[in-house]
Amino acid sequence: MVTTDRLPLSPDGLEAALRAIGGERYHDRHPFHHRMRDGLLNRGQIQAWALNRFCYQSAIPRKDAGLIARLDDPALRREWRRRLVDHDGEAGDDGGIARWLVLTDALGLDREMVVSGRAALPATRFAVEAYVRFVAERPVLEAIASSLTELFSPAIIQDRLTGMLANYPFVDRDALAYFDRRLTQAPRDSDFALRHVRDHARTADQQAAVLAALRFKCDVLWALLDALDHAYVRPALPPPGAFRPEPEPC
Repeated sequence: MVTTDRLPLSPDGLEAALRAIGGERYHDRHPFHHRMRDGLLNRGQIQAWALNRFCYQSAIPRKDAGLIARLDDPALRREWRRRLVDHDGEAGDDGGIARWLVLTDALGLDREMVVSGRAALPATRFAVEAYVRFVAERPVLEAIASSLTELFSPAIIQDRLTGMLANYPFVDRDALAYFDRRLTQAPRDSDFALRHVRDHARTADQQAAVLAALRFKCDVLWALLDALDHAYVRPALPPPGAFRPEPEPC
């Protein structure tokens, strides 16, 4: 772990510290992810994951729009605007959110229930809104740094694709189209954000802040899986009002 008494780092040193955070704290290490990848979840648990993850997916454009509204640099606004198009689409049915709904449809979830968020876990909603507020309220450099979990997402996406296609006959490649697109979008976005952080986080305080921002975002993603693990796997009862899978057939 990098401590503030060793800062400031060179740009390469800062990048290494950021990547080390991902190696230690990214949610590809979470037991829920391992179970999903290895085919150890049932259909109801996969449904619960997809439904709750939609809360996060649908909040990303709100998060990014809030950041864009704070940017003075037109070039930076243009770059970040691509993220809105990636998720919202140009026509409303060609973005990441629409593709995620293809997955929840394929899993047999009621679309209105998914979109409303009413059946999502309270912890999911709280973690997602904490991320939206963080990006809206923290300095721009920290807000951008919080997106750097995308540095680590291609590996977990490939894990999900491979594991789900191999182990869950109720999903197919078309249902998982969201992930195919993110395999190219996430590296493009993270490359830009990483360059920005390397160029602008120069002082000890700035570097400590961007490292803390990435830790925070890793905590958000970990908390989402913690909530699912606690409610649907361990087992514990889902809270009142949350999604409850149909009983598995004997």
